[in-house]
Amino acid sequence: MAVLRDTRGRWRYRKTVTLPGRRRERISGTPIINTKVAAENAEREHIQRLLSSPSTPEPVKPKEVPTFAKFAEEFMATYSEANNKPSEVQSKRTILKHHLLPAFGGKKLDVIQQREIEAYKSVKLKAALAPKTVNNHLTILRRILSLATEWGVLTHTPPVKWLKVPEPEFDFLDFEEAVRLEKGATGEWAVMITIGLTTGLRQGELLALRWEDVDLVRGRLLVRRAAARGVVGTPKSGKSREIPLNEKALAALKRQRHLRGELVFCDDAGRMLRKGACKWPLWSACKKAGLRRIGWHALRHTFASHLVMRRAPLKAVQELLGHSTIEMTMRYSHLSPDVRKDAVRLLDADPSDNRLTTASFSTVSS
Repeated sequence: MAVLRDTRGRWRYRKTVTLPGRRRERISGTPIINTKVAAENAEREHIQRLLSSPSTPEPVKPKEVPTFAKFAEEFMATYSEANNKPSEVQSKRTILKHHLLPAFGGKKLDVIQQREIEAYKSVKLKAALAPKTVNNHLTILRRILSLATEWGVLTHTPPVKWLKVPEPEFDFLDFEEAVRLEKGATGEWAVMITIGLTTGLRQGELLALRWEDVDLVRGRLLVRRAAARGVVGTPKSGKSREIPLNEKALAALKRQRHLRGELVFCDDAGRMLRKGACKWPLWSACKKAGLRRIGWHALRHTFASHLVMRRAPLKAVQELLGHSTIEMTMRYSHLSPDVRKDAVRLLDADPSDNRLTTASFSTVSS
């Protein structure tokens, strides 16, 4: 017992007590009755009260917030590789390596707030990066930060303001230019160009097209695969689609039939063509036809543009192109000779005639 008399002759107790959880607490006091026995009893009662009362929890240490570089590594390994296509994973790694990690890698995640994000946008714009490119960076940055919030690493995701991006322009060949291009192409490249112009397949879909996906009897082909960075996966939309073949496409594919392997378009050994090697034959055909240089995607734009100019419904064009939303297809709507004409004709309709209103609106929206 730590009981003793003080300088005034009163009995008191003073002691350091070790409680459960190795918590130490110092106690002291004087009894009402000034006796040694009373002081000893008061000490025991004080200790008992401490033992019977709810223990004070240890202060919770705040979670250690990782740096952006460390969490980005976990993001790529745990999330991106499980949910994104190989081409998307590679694209994210490239943007992280060359842009986001140099800017944010050493910073802790909770330090990256709106002010830091705005500063990043300013630096990249001054470096002459296009607003769309900067937005691509911001998309990855925001996904990493929002995932950190979902996983409880951050308490909130800082807001991200996107840069305004002008409507992208697209190049396409008119009817006469498309004919000239086909005449300027030679050999199997002429077939590939024809199929691009008559089916609207993306270049990656052309490269991954297999003979098992082509039905020359029924006149159709199935788009089930696409090549990106040498890796074959699903088409961009994630869904397969069926494309009817016109007579020109059927004749071209029959000329192309070979025994080099399962790919429709391949090198002499049956291996998949590389995207970089495909631009030169296309540019050569453009030169022979007296046309400007175009890329393979211009053939897809040409396919869609020609359909719209020939009054094909936009919904049908959407399905043939494999667009996930009609908004993506609407970029071609201005090429339709009927859209503006039918819109202006609404002014000639009798306002009391509800039948005309419904029919006319459905025509414009198609």
